[in-house]
Amino acid sequence: MARKARQRISYVLPLAKSSGGHRLGVNGLAYDNENSILYSGGRDGLICAWTSNTDERSSPSVTSAPKTLRNQIQAHTHWVNDILLTQSNSALVSASSDVSVKVWRPYTQERQIPTTIGLHSDYVKCLASPGSHADWVASGALDHKIRIWDLYGGGERLCIDSGEDESNVKGSVYALSVRGSVMASGGPESIVRMWDARTGKRITKLVGHTDNIRDILINQDATTVMTASSDQTVKVWSVAAGRCMYTLNMHNDSVWSLYSDHPQLAVTYSSDRSGLVVKTDLQGSSDWDEGLSLSIAQEQGGVNKVIAACGDIWTATSSSSINRWRDTPSDGDLQLPDQSPQFHRWSASSRSKASPTMTNGTGKPKIPLSCVLRIPNSSNFPSHRQRDSDAATMYSSFSFRKMSEAIAEQEIGPVLPFQDLPIETIQGQHGLIKHITLNDKRRVLTLDTAGDVVLWDLLKCIPVQSFGKRHLDEVVPEVNTMESVAAWCSVDTRTGKLACILEENNCFDAEMYADELNLEHTAELRDDQRINLGKWILRYLFASLIEEEIIRDEVYRRQLQQNHSRTRQGAPAPHLTQLPSPQTASWPNLQEDDDTLITPRAPNGLSLPAFTPGLAIGVATPHPGFAMNGTNPPSNESTTDQASNLEKTCSNQSQPRRSTDKAKDYFSANPNAHASPDHGARPPTPGEDSSEASTQSPVDGEKEDKPKEGSSLFGKRFRMNVNFPKKLGRTSVEVKQPVADEKAEESDKSEEKEERVIEDNFLGTIQRMRYEYDEFYDPTQPLVTGIFPSSRNETPLLDLPPSTTIIIQEDRPDSGGVIDLYRGTVLSAGQDADQIEKSAPIWLGDLLLRNQTPSKEISKVSFVLMPYQDLLPSIASDKENSRLNANRMLRAKKICAYVAERIEPQPERPDPNALKPEEYLDLYCQDKLVSPDTTLATLRAHIWKMGGDVLLYYKSNGRKPGLGKLTGKPIEQPKVDDGVPF
Repeated sequence: MARKARQRISYVLPLAKSSGGHRLGVNGLAYDNENSILYSGGRDGLICAWTSNTDERSSPSVTSAPKTLRNQIQAHTHWVNDILLTQSNSALVSASSDVSVKVWRPYTQERQIPTTIGLHSDYVKCLASPGSHADWVASGALDHKIRIWDLYGGGERLCIDSGEDESNVKGSVYALSVRGSVMASGGPESIVRMWDARTGKRITKLVGHTDNIRDILINQDATTVMTASSDQTVKVWSVAAGRCMYTLNMHNDSVWSLYSDHPQLAVTYSSDRSGLVVKTDLQGSSDWDEGLSLSIAQEQGGVNKVIAACGDIWTATSSSSINRWRDTPSDGDLQLPDQSPQFHRWSASSRSKASPTMTNGTGKPKIPLSCVLRIPNSSNFPSHRQRDSDAATMYSSFSFRKMSEAIAEQEIGPVLPFQDLPIETIQGQHGLIKHITLNDKRRVLTLDTAGDVVLWDLLKCIPVQSFGKRHLDEVVPEVNTMESVAAWCSVDTRTGKLACILEENNCFDAEMYADELNLEHTAELRDDQRINLGKWILRYLFASLIEEEIIRDEVYRRQLQQNHSRTRQGAPAPHLTQLPSPQTASWPNLQEDDDTLITPRAPNGLSLPAFTPGLAIGVATPHPGFAMNGTNPPSNESTTDQASNLEKTCSNQSQPRRSTDKAKDYFSANPNAHASPDHGARPPTPGEDSSEASTQSPVDGEKEDKPKEGSSLFGKRFRMNVNFPKKLGRTSVEVKQPVADEKAEESDKSEEKEERVIEDNFLGTIQRMRYEYDEFYDPTQPLVTGIFPSSRNETPLLDLPPSTTIIIQEDRPDSGGVIDLYRGTVLSAGQDADQIEKSAPIWLGDLLLRNQTPSKEISKVSFVLMPYQDLLPSIASDKENSRLNANRMLRAKKICAYVAERIEPQPERPDPNALKPEEYLDLYCQDKLVSPDTTLATLRAHIWKMGGDVLLYYKSNGRKPGLGKLTGKPIEQPKVDDGVPF
């Protein structure tokens, strides 16, 4: 059975002082000659367009001014591996490691983001187009597939398995080229395969390389193929003969890129892993042996892509900058070197300081002999003095056109590039390349390409501290804390920025106490209040969307009242399933026959009133019934004195949870399995009822705590029209079937109700509310809104940067990748409400508009609570044991309060000035004093550091007189290794 596609929410923190451009290395280049625009695709997922001032190339001695950034767009969420221009340069196609192929049309009038035209199941490495006017593009990927995509969104036209029926695991496609209907592909298996692009059938295969094939070119009539390989060679193949005609050895390292705009490949450019850029010219030559190969430039690192346009050569490397070099005419005269000077060995750190002579009086540039490289192995080459072994391994051999014997007698020195430095550099930015998430799960340390270490706040979406150029591991101990917080998001820096990914199954797992978050306004917060981190950040990422939906809801309710008013006056009522479309006050008049909101789909999932199971903090979520009767949502319960409300369970088997203790479930005791129901010695905790506990199941307890279905307006609607799936966790919710009497009472409308299905997206939450408005509308009562966002005491105000990027993605199980459904910012979320309603998951709608989070079982920690050296009474009687379990976020001071309640009598009238239990009771774990604010999760992770139950000891610190007299023993301090509170 196919797995359902999951949706997730990502947000990307903006970089400070970023002026645009690439943040990481550049992999792809393309040039629009007609408009003089250079396009680049980088490892940061960006596609940039740069305006090119080609007039400055007339003066070779003048360095051009930096190019102007015309436009940039975050097209992908992973590396861009290749780009190409097609359809008369009006469409730019990109291939990415996010397994998608996208097309961007930069000349469209409206603001358009790149459109996904296809998906592979692994990294997409290369692209190819048959011509500038073609309506399709081919892509090759690591999934061993070559796919042909329609550029207008028609999907996949053809799929070719590059491995065919051969049992070869090296079928990945790294290089691809198309000319007409002939296609060539290559990869790690070192074989060039020729295909018919119309049928997908193989024409032939070319065998000869000994390593990965990195790039391929095909001439105009598809008779010649040129390939570059990691075996340090460039080979020229005859398609008709099916064999290699020439092997070119001008490179001494893995050849990564080939480029040619000549119809017959007479002029080609190649680059390798060492950074060498070579131009090979065969114009006017009848044989490859008579061609000229020149060393044009030397980059500091491997050249991922090289292209030539308008007399310039552009190179892309692992740096975020792009370099432009002067193209060298190859029709100049060869400049012979002097005999006397000794040529020094060239390297990346030792460059020639003298520029080559550009003219010889005839207008043709002089070509230094030191720039000439060998082409094929059979080329005639002058004899030269024996070089040392280092030079032989560092440089390639040299070759030039067949010359006279006089020239051949000249001695040749080390190879020097024709140009020392680029004439222009498009400067890139510094992107993030490494990160470490701290223990509090809300702060992250990052390292960028400049070596700077910065501390980020994931909730405020801003950098909070810079440490300069330091080692990342050195800074971690300075800022890390001894905390244990559940992982609520995943973090990555693969695009050079800090991105946080939130998924439904874990984004609501982490909670923090409000007094640990350094909030500015704490007047509305309760003592020991916990804040859900995922819920908090989502509330303010989509704050403008919530405001927009509230406005639309007002317009809808006003229109609904007007429609019912006209119906009472005799106007024909609209059909039950015809609902007005959501509109703002500034929109045109609503159309009564607009039914665009009613889109048939399968029944949506579970939607229950939000609560936090097992927590003492009452979440301020309105019961659905409050929406129609005009009452306010229930207020949150106090958490200060609920530590004593316990839940007794057996030591070997957990007893059911009672509904009366559900909202106060701090921790549970485990009595002896054979104990009598009457515990006698221990006073019952308020709210306990042993007879009820013995007969209830966990499901029964939860059902009692919930309002009865049908007792409120919303509950009745849910029960009649929504199919509820199983509850998340190990226990499931038992859903009652609709009552037969209610069906009989509404039998005349049942068929229409069954037609009301709710979409499985954000819009489904809105549809559900509007169905309830329409069905249960009472003209005698005000129509109260059903939108209840979380209150300020649940989610305190967050002022997020407006440029924070929001991405809604969908996991595609069939393709193995993730596709972007929406991309916007915090500022634009309200304006993009229509798009978000269609692309966002329904759980996000329930959270933002109804304050409901998916139900999930509580994560608990088991522990044993014992008196230190029996100096105080035990919390358990003879028939009980002291094994307990509680929410992982329970603080140590709540455990102290529980101990105080069990070992000393409680006063009838509490003294407001009395000492708190954590002030006169101490807890010890592993002989270390535990701070009152330490949670059970932190105890287990950083102090206990073992499996099994956490062992805790309690004792009096002597601040409360008479406490030690409960046992008649003096109070003694335990021997500890470290008396400093944890």
